[in-house]
Amino acid sequence: MAVAHRPKDPQRREKIIAATLDVIAEHGISGTTHRRIAAAAEVPLGSMTYYFTGLEELLTEAFMLLATTTSARYVEILDAATTRAEAREAMVEIITGDIWETPRTLTLSYELYAFSIKNERVREVIRHWMSQSRVAIGRHFDPMTTYALDAAIEGLTIHRSFQPEITLDMVREIVDRLTRNDAPTASL
Repeated sequence: MAVAHRPKDPQRREKIIAATLDVIAEHGISGTTHRRIAAAAEVPLGSMTYYFTGLEELLTEAFMLLATTTSARYVEILDAATTRAEAREAMVEIITGDIWETPRTLTLSYELYAFSIKNERVREVIRHWMSQSRVAIGRHFDPMTTYALDAAIEGLTIHRSFQPEITLDMVREIVDRLTRNDAPTASL
């Protein structure tokens, strides 16, 4: 009777996906290779083709992980808001807080957008991410304000990475202006 083979590292696939984000952040997509990912994940190079059909699948999975974890942070921050003022402040935190403030996250988002130009699956990842973000924002703001805030997240984080003179107070004023005339939602 044959004995079933158990993987020595049942989390290996997830480790590879997470390591892929690290490699992209350090080397960009153009410098991301199976060899670099395997080294970063501390797995044998053969694991790359065992778990993934190719680099494109692995990049797509890595960007899905980025989108999923970022969306989860949006939800966590916005779900904590119970008043209109708290929801506005939650938006400020999303734009200026630890989600986007690191060079790693900004680099990964730039690489994601660049890679999506030629990859429909990755464009779908972005659309899903935006949809999830709008659901979380939409719990607090009307549909048009939700779209404006979702776009402001992307735009202001990019601008802030190049223009450090965009202060927390400026972001707070922008969010206030965008939300000043929105229709209150039933949840607040």
